[in-house]
Amino acid sequence: MEADRWIAARRVLHQIPEAGFAEYETQAYLRQVIAAMDSTRLEVVPWRTGLLVKVHGTSPTHLLAYRADMDGLPITEQTSLALPSRHPGYMHACGHDLHMAIALGVLHHFVEQPMQEDLLVVFQPAEEGPGGAQPLLASEEFRRWRPDVALALHIAPEYPLGTVASRPGILFANTSELFIDLFGQGGHAAFPHRANDMVVAAAHLVTQLQSIVARNVNPLDAAVVTVGKITGGEKQNIIAQQARLEGTLRTLSQDTMTGLKARVTALVKGIETGFQCRGRIDWGANYCQVTNHPGLTQIFREWLSASGSANFVECPAAMTGEDFGYILEQIPGLMFWLGVQSPYSLHDAHLEPQEGAIAVGITVMSGFLRWLSEQSQWPLTSADV
Repeated sequence: MEADRWIAARRVLHQIPEAGFAEYETQAYLRQVIAAMDSTRLEVVPWRTGLLVKVHGTSPTHLLAYRADMDGLPITEQTSLALPSRHPGYMHACGHDLHMAIALGVLHHFVEQPMQEDLLVVFQPAEEGPGGAQPLLASEEFRRWRPDVALALHIAPEYPLGTVASRPGILFANTSELFIDLFGQGGHAAFPHRANDMVVAAAHLVTQLQSIVARNVNPLDAAVVTVGKITGGEKQNIIAQQARLEGTLRTLSQDTMTGLKARVTALVKGIETGFQCRGRIDWGANYCQVTNHPGLTQIFREWLSASGSANFVECPAAMTGEDFGYILEQIPGLMFWLGVQSPYSLHDAHLEPQEGAIAVGITVMSGFLRWLSEQSQWPLTSADV
């Protein structure tokens, strides 16, 4: 079976997860696989640790794009897979290994069976952070091959094999990382009056941060403030002079994100006054919402129904973050969930996606791209850009 080839590629990629903008081994493997394809229709251009691969169509008037992300996560794998990660402390726990395998399958399909339009397959680094989409959009390489439409998918453990889920409009949230450092005065635990305890200050700040969604956001709106990590102190009998909070903010509107950040800033200023300390905020990586083109999403849904390539489910918007949103800000397109049927969620050390989803992803993506290519009238207008 042709799908076996791309399942095998996924297994290789699964063993070599790498951090954002450090996907050197991943890039080298992708180039090796692509080099074995018929090169007469291919152009391959590296961009940082990613790749832009153009397949020339038979009589192109448009450029269609499919984007796959490349990086892994700093998670120690705990799966039962026979070929787990070979990079200690790193794992493809978000399915980017499947995304790349599907991209290779789509690429090979159109090399062997060219369509009318040109195709750009984008292997994008650093989706998990610090974010590769924004600098990619600004790059000379991408501007040279700027597509007319952009598609992407993301695996979804909660959906069964053979299911595709999406929606018109907002699919994924605006997100911002959150890093707060508090600096006070350390000291001996026996003399607390001579110090400013940053563990206590951090504890108060965590409690106050949890009040933002409950008391500062319209209950009909949607927002998340999560503190996922706290560090502070050196020893049990030393009052901590420094503490650090790490978390994330997520909203379904940019205005709400602006409001959240303003409230976090105000609360940190209050902690500075109340605990006579100094605070510092770093917003880290910020991703805008993923907004699917409504008309194209409806076309995609109707095509799926007619083709029988997968079952379509209209899903609710999710608080997931994805820097593909920056691409959709500038280029009309859509993203969809691809069911991989696993009891473990994304970013879980036990995640084992069903590999049968690779064949489904290749069939859906290549089928819809070919359908778009064959339309006598381009379904999107200049007003969509």
